[in-house]
Amino acid sequence: MAHAERPLSLPARTEADPDSAVAAALARAKAQTGMIPNMYARMANVPGLLDTYLSGYNAFRRNSGFTPAEQETVLLTISRVNGCTYCVAAHSALADMNKVPTEVTDALRDGKPLPDARLDALSEFTAVMVESRGLPTAAQVDAFLAAGYAETDILHVLLAVSVKTISNYTNHLFHTPVDEMFAHRAWEE
Repeated sequence: MAHAERPLSLPARTEADPDSAVAAALARAKAQTGMIPNMYARMANVPGLLDTYLSGYNAFRRNSGFTPAEQETVLLTISRVNGCTYCVAAHSALADMNKVPTEVTDALRDGKPLPDARLDALSEFTAVMVESRGLPTAAQVDAFLAAGYAETDILHVLLAVSVKTISNYTNHLFHTPVDEMFAHRAWEE
């Protein structure tokens, strides 16, 4: 399991927090998602971290032009490559809610080729972006573009890598427990 050797001891925060900045950040998060996931309660120790994550995450979801299956492909790939047990479980459950075929989600979780060539190209390129720290080769970019994606899609993948790094690393640092609503899709490296 990918976690920091010693978890941070900061508490999970709530909407009733005496710090008005923390309470406000969590209220905004709950208004957007209808709940306060365990990850958000921990991010809220630094309200700007939670606000930055939510802003980038929502921009990716709303503006990338990727289908729900493509979005989950990107987010699950990043989380698997980074070894984030919390985010793989959460995005697996979200993929199920978004009617992404189980064989796609399970292949993503297992790091195996996807049954859909276009999604497989997206997953491969996303993994390259994480593993190369944003330095894909010309051949890797060309392969991604040949799969029908555009150069702007590379920047949307970059946006997703940025926000998922915030969430993946937060969960590593806190050993964030998976929320009950995602527990049925628990994952281990």
